Amino acid sequence: MKIVKKVLLFLLIVFIIAQFFRPDKNQGEIASIEPFLLETNPPADVKLILKEACFDCHSDVTRYPWYNNITPVNYWLKRHVDHGKKDFNVSKWKGNSVKRKDHKIEELIEEVEEKKMPLESYTWTHSEAKLSDEQIKAIVDWAKNVRLKYALEPEPE
Repeated sequence: MKIVKKVLLFLLIVFIIAQFFRPDKNQGEIASIEPFLLETNPPADVKLILKEACFDCHSDVTRYPWYNNITPVNYWLKRHVDHGKKDFNVSKWKGNSVKRKDHKIEELIEEVEEKKMPLESYTWTHSEAKLSDEQIKAIVDWAKNVRLKYALEPEPE
């Protein structure tokens, strides 16, 4: 029994020390999202869905929950955010080509229709991000209209 107590004490000490080491937060400017919103012009209901279900992981602006203050949870969240931004980052929308923007919107449609996004692990603690069939339809309809706009837009030479 003594060895179990020593191991538990050691793990507790490691856990406490780990709290002093934290990853950088994703704390960009909210204005970085504006070019995406202006260009894609989502209706109010879709804009709210994007804010509640997408922007935390797919922009440079993340609203962190209280449990982000606990190591190692904060490293796990950072990994999710970094991966989400790598795949689709609305804060970096402005510099992309029309072809790339169209492709990203196409991927958005696919991920939302197949209910792969938002991630289930995100909706566990963000119930407002769990999309109803009506919300999925609203996002997909908006995104298809955005793709039509891009199809009509000539690529600069």
